[in-house]
Amino acid sequence: MPDWPTTFGSLYKLPPMVGGVKFEHGHRMVAEFIGLMTIILAVWTRRVERRSWVRKLAVSAIGVVIAQGILGGLTVLYYLPPAVSTAHATLGQTFFCIMVALAVVTSRDWLDTYVPPESNKPGINGLARLATAAVYVQLILGAGFRHSGIKLLPHLISAVFVTVVLLWTIIRVLTYYADVPALRRSATLVLVLLIAQLSLGFASYLTRVQWGQSAIQPELPMVISTVAHVAVGALLLATTLVVAMQARRYTRSEVQENVSSAAEVRRVVTA
Repeated sequence: MPDWPTTFGSLYKLPPMVGGVKFEHGHRMVAEFIGLMTIILAVWTRRVERRSWVRKLAVSAIGVVIAQGILGGLTVLYYLPPAVSTAHATLGQTFFCIMVALAVVTSRDWLDTYVPPESNKPGINGLARLATAAVYVQLILGAGFRHSGIKLLPHLISAVFVTVVLLWTIIRVLTYYADVPALRRSATLVLVLLIAQLSLGFASYLTRVQWGQSAIQPELPMVISTVAHVAVGALLLATTLVVAMQARRYTRSEVQENVSSAAEVRRVVTA
């Protein structure tokens, strides 16, 4: 008669946590935890949130997590194909943006009734959306280069365009909307993150392209600079998205709708 405990243990025994195995296994454990928390968040949002679009946004996060898990499995099964790995990285950024958007629209600042600026000022709604889209495309190009799917040149050209658009957006906000704290703080943070991202991008170029060409394995400076570059890029995308959301919120044509929605939510919460 077979020894079932021994057989079962041999089938599901974890490999030695050496090299990249511990990072990959840790990545999977964190992903499973995030998936569980996303389900809880979606269920809770549907129970307490009255705004239908917020409930739909929370449910969409579950779909993104499932798709992300499928892409993650495909990257392992097919040994990191560039297209799948790039899509996996891009979808991770998308999920992060959904979580940031949910955090913003359910915050007390967002729900509080506010008085918009009275003077007629140049709109920043379209410009902020363009900035968000540009950063998103830039992160896709960065993931494509990182996973050897494309050359570096498209990423560098896009970086110039993104820098110009972001600086244009920041100047527009700080010039005409400095009296709106939410916009001013977000735009200032975008400026700080942009400077950090450009510096980390240069460091990643040096450690990966210039100094790491002959390295058999990724060296520590390249790993640190690349991971930091990706992380700050995600923060830059999320912060630019917040600027776009706040820009729409403070556009005069949207004011009445936003105030009415916020007042309704506050009545439900305090009831």
